[in-house]
Amino acid sequence: MVSQQVDSVLLEDETWERVDKATGGAAAPCFQCGVCTAICPWGLVKDETISIRSIVRQAQLGLPGWSDNLWLCTTCQWCESRCPHEVDITKAILGLRQLAWKEREVPEGLPTLLWDIYFDGNAWGRPPSERPLWTKGMAVKEFSPEDEILLYVGDDAAYDRRIQKVARSLVSLLEAAGVTFGTLGEREPSCGDAVRSVGQGEYAAEIIDANARLFQEAGVKTVVTVSPHSYDMFANRYPNLSGEFRPLHYSQYLLELIEAERLKFENELPLKVTYHDPCYLSRRNGICDEPRQVLQSIPGLQLVEMERSREDSLCCGGGGGRMWMETAAGERFSDLRIQEAAETGAEVVVTCCPHCLSCLEDSLSVVGKGKLRVMDLAEVAHLALQSEAVTNDVTSRRS
Repeated sequence: MVSQQVDSVLLEDETWERVDKATGGAAAPCFQCGVCTAICPWGLVKDETISIRSIVRQAQLGLPGWSDNLWLCTTCQWCESRCPHEVDITKAILGLRQLAWKEREVPEGLPTLLWDIYFDGNAWGRPPSERPLWTKGMAVKEFSPEDEILLYVGDDAAYDRRIQKVARSLVSLLEAAGVTFGTLGEREPSCGDAVRSVGQGEYAAEIIDANARLFQEAGVKTVVTVSPHSYDMFANRYPNLSGEFRPLHYSQYLLELIEAERLKFENELPLKVTYHDPCYLSRRNGICDEPRQVLQSIPGLQLVEMERSREDSLCCGGGGGRMWMETAAGERFSDLRIQEAAETGAEVVVTCCPHCLSCLEDSLSVVGKGKLRVMDLAEVAHLALQSEAVTNDVTSRRS
């Protein structure tokens, strides 16, 4: 939305060309049909949704306030999946954000995010020496080239106490399957997703180059990530890593272990669950079946679907750098998602993304839906390995 009344605009080639250069021409195929505006999930929680086409046109015309709604985008790719001209809307958004940095039109807090990553190597602004502390009491070693996989933990699982539980559950599953693995410990870098998502493409490219060298020097061939955002980066944004390099999200790897009969669930887990698809797995990378197949391999577990699922899943609201920006109460997509999950009659909402887990749990604490819980896929799978304790836990929560 334009912040002030403009009576007339002087069209300047330089202003138009800077937008085309910043976006790499991504917006050029747009013919103003409005599908992106109509389908944007912000329309579910606000009176006025994001109008991507208006943002682009306002930037091209150099209108004051052109970037006001630019930072709302979660890069969920819902609009791209329906665009009749297949416009790379995410590329346009990130390019415009890069332009906004140059014009100092950036939300409060984002410069601090970049400095934290620059000085400490993580989005939490915590020292690298604390990165391995989540492994306390567990036998997690440093990665060596002889290991089957490198477990890439990521910033959230390393520093967020809630997400640390996910990483610990995943480690237990890998150990149960007899997988040889390691982490990079204090040397583990940020994957670059946070930097890229807020429009700092050039800085993200530096991080990608440095990380690619690190992985090559360490002899990494298969990397398994906790976060879909890290998986998306390694799978799609690291051109220097090819050949034998194989990135996997942990849900994919767990399914491989199950199919190879290395990971077995022999005891029943009497639980009714619904699965929330993270945007960066489903729409962005087509990974919808693997998490469901892991759940369906657990005896006694009943999986029910929400109306919006798979590639049509509703965004949690945490992507596109939104985890580092404030979202007003009543405008959180995850509030709606919790309501949708409750309508299925499920006892647990399962997901496998740190951002989704955080957003859904925050909304559950506000919306409140009886005894509904939010769990990560790794936590559910780990729970399934604990036979009698599991049954007792489920029974006690139902009573």
